Amino acid sequence: MSFDPAIAALVPPGSRVLDLGCGSGELLEHLIRHKGCTGYGVELDDANLLACVKRGVSVIQRNLEEGLSIFEDQSFDVVLQLETLQHLRNAEQMLKETARVGKTGIVSFPNFAHWPNRLQVLTGRMPVTRALPYEWYDTPNIRVGTFADFEVLARKNRLKVLDAFGLQRGRVVRALPNLMASVAVFRFERE
Repeated sequence: MSFDPAIAALVPPGSRVLDLGCGSGELLEHLIRHKGCTGYGVELDDANLLACVKRGVSVIQRNLEEGLSIFEDQSFDVVLQLETLQHLRNAEQMLKETARVGKTGIVSFPNFAHWPNRLQVLTGRMPVTRALPYEWYDTPNIRVGTFADFEVLARKNRLKVLDAFGLQRGRVVRALPNLMASVAVFRFERE
C-alpha cells in the first residue's frame, strides 16, 4: 500500500510513531526520512516484514487481533491505523487500544457510503470499486463502515475528533465526505 501525502501531513515532525498494519513500511520510512520521526511498524505478513527490513523500518510481527498489550499507555505521539479497522474482528477494542497507546490516533478505512457504493447497492449488488476492490465472497474486509458511522463510534468511546476528511483519488474532500469520498480519515485523541 502506498501512502497518501495528506495522511503523512497529519503526523508532526519528530513524532514517535506506531504504524499498525504498516504493510511494506513505505509511510513509516517517509516519516523517518522526511519528518525526523521514530517508531515501529506492526505487521503480520512475512513478505511485508521483509520489505520493512529492507527499507530500514523497525517492525514487529504481531497479529493485531491480539491487541497492543506489549505497549505502555501513551507511549507514542501518533498511532496510525490505516486501512486496517475493516479487517479486524475486534475493531472497537483496537480503536480503544490505539487511543490508549497513542496521544493521537489516525485511522482511515473505505467509506461504504461513497455515492458509487450506494448506487451499486441500489442495483442489488455489493460494491466493487477502487477502494473496495473485492467481490463480496473473497474480500479481506470483515466489516464495512461509513464516515458517519465512525463519528458515532468515536463519540461512544469518548474520542475527540481533531480532524476528519475524506480522500478521493488523492484529493482531500471536506465537503460532504460521507457521500463524496471513497476513504474516510480521522485524527483523534482521548477526551
